[in-house]
Amino acid sequence: MKRNWHAGACAPAAQNDVPFCPSYKEVQRITPSSSAEWRPILDALGVSDRTIEAIEARAKVAGVPFQVELLASGAVGEGVFYRALANHLRLGFRAEIPPESLLMREEQCRQALRRPGGIRLVPAAEGPLTVLLIAPDRLDINALRRFMRRYPDIAEQIRIVPPLALRRAVQLRARESLLRLAVSHLFDTAPHLSARFVLNSWQGIALGALLVTFLAGLLLASGVTLLILHLLLSILFFGCVVLRFMVSQEVRSAPEPVSLKATRTEEMPVYTVLVALYQEAEIVPDLLMALSRIVWPRSKLEIKLVCEEDDHETLEAIRAQELRSYIEVIEVPRGGPRTKPKALSYALPMTTGELVVLYDAEDRPHPFQLVEAWQRFCECGDNLACVQAPLVITNGRQSWLSTMFAFEYSALFQGILPWLARRNLVLPLGGTSNHFRRSVLEGIGGWDPCNVTEDADLGLRLSRHGYNVQTITYPTYEDAPTKFRVWLPQRTRWFKGWAQTWLVHMRDVGELFRDLGPGSFVITQVLTAGMLVSALAYSVFAVTALALAAHLLAGGVLQETRAMLLLLDTVNIILGHAAFLAVGWQSLPRTERRGLWKLVLLTPIYWLLLSAAAWRALWMLYRKPHHWEKTPHSPSRPVSPQVRQRKKELRRSPFILPRVSVSREGAG
Repeated sequence: MKRNWHAGACAPAAQNDVPFCPSYKEVQRITPSSSAEWRPILDALGVSDRTIEAIEARAKVAGVPFQVELLASGAVGEGVFYRALANHLRLGFRAEIPPESLLMREEQCRQALRRPGGIRLVPAAEGPLTVLLIAPDRLDINALRRFMRRYPDIAEQIRIVPPLALRRAVQLRARESLLRLAVSHLFDTAPHLSARFVLNSWQGIALGALLVTFLAGLLLASGVTLLILHLLLSILFFGCVVLRFMVSQEVRSAPEPVSLKATRTEEMPVYTVLVALYQEAEIVPDLLMALSRIVWPRSKLEIKLVCEEDDHETLEAIRAQELRSYIEVIEVPRGGPRTKPKALSYALPMTTGELVVLYDAEDRPHPFQLVEAWQRFCECGDNLACVQAPLVITNGRQSWLSTMFAFEYSALFQGILPWLARRNLVLPLGGTSNHFRRSVLEGIGGWDPCNVTEDADLGLRLSRHGYNVQTITYPTYEDAPTKFRVWLPQRTRWFKGWAQTWLVHMRDVGELFRDLGPGSFVITQVLTAGMLVSALAYSVFAVTALALAAHLLAGGVLQETRAMLLLLDTVNIILGHAAFLAVGWQSLPRTERRGLWKLVLLTPIYWLLLSAAAWRALWMLYRKPHHWEKTPHSPSRPVSPQVRQRKKELRRSPFILPRVSVSREGAG
């Protein structure tokens, strides 16, 4: 009579490197099979001796079992390999697993999804029987054969399944639980740090009081009220000006990439790459090509492509590609705010890497970026929670808008952020190329699904928890928006998110000051409220100055308050432009420093557009605080000789890193 295993009977097996129930003495110790023991299966699959030898060499260098390196190499497909294994062992095989057949609770599913090494054993219903679904990634073939001979009744209930198919079934079984965590975890554990509500009670009262006071002042003493308003706006505006001037005194063009140290591959940890995609079908091939150039042992790499479940075009584009075993597609169910941080929060519990990096769909990371990030983590100790890679715009000459965007990015990622990092001040992260210690990221609550600039919020929370954030040198290449209709929603979302971040963290001003200290507290005001208020104020300054100047040129006489307004606004505009140009110009590579006069002429126009986006952001914050305005992306095309040269350098980078021994000369 066949034994009918109950749901928890083999739970311990999933915690050990064994593909079957470990309650028997002979299976307490197993050694993953060598290439020689896999030979019959590989011969049947037509894998050449040369390929086997190369995989075996890489496995030894990486310190992983032969089977793990074999699947990561792509020499055989996962489904084909496990079907051949089942045939070789004369066991049942299942290519697809209905989620409802799994005999696991949601909590068990979540635990299984984050287990290092993958899910190896799950009990499931098959008619009246309970069978054991096994996806062994470190199989001892001889140990399994001995077990089957000794317990033939249990062997008849074993079913071999592909690991990705098993993970997908477990993921679908846990989807409701994972969605609840993604939407509510931060709010449930730290509601004061969640952007689910835009304003708390005292903030709402304060805002109402300020509006009433302003309107009353306009009615009773409009001139004095406007002067006071301009003075208040000038404080934050001037704070941004001072920061830019301070940075410009130190930055001297983009720094050279650091020299990387020789590295032992077996010491490298599992690295998780998260990529959130939405309506990105066109650039899926470019994305996979960019990710294929990453230098990291494939047996220690996991890539999660995170898509909305109803984004059928993107999912079809991904499925049309031949994916390696270390690439998994995670489908995010509908529910809660449809934002990038919600999608990432849904995927985070399914990652197993010690380190996690986030990329956007259009990103082309430098091949050695992960190596530099890992080496920085090793050098700086556990207090380093995150490193930010610079973002470099490659289509800066495609339009005047992309030119200004590239100039702005150069100032931020080559100037301001490194300047802050050197002083251990709070660092507002960029929306991509953030490398985290996964344990720290989970410890502070992960991403806020309701904040549309989750990067700035996360950088602030890391600093409040006492962690350090630094910058690295190997960049990620991106394309800037070239059209206003694409640029405006993106910049609106950024301004709206900065407002959300400032309002959330200013709910308790005293606590924020104690958490950050005076230096980081001031920087927080400048880089969140200051950037938004500066953009809002610019159009106010410009319109006021132009109106007063026109009045003066027409022969009118300026009263004292109006003259002060004209002087104040003119000084603000001149200093603002000068500081913006100074830090951007200094951060540019010397080969790209030409045409300064064009930048001088374009800056006022660009700043007026920034001001329009900031005013639109306030309206969107009121109407749709959690709405994520999607930025469409197109396949990357080289637009200059410099860009073509960069792409050639990327193509020369190795696809697989069997032996890591890197130096400045070898970093490409």
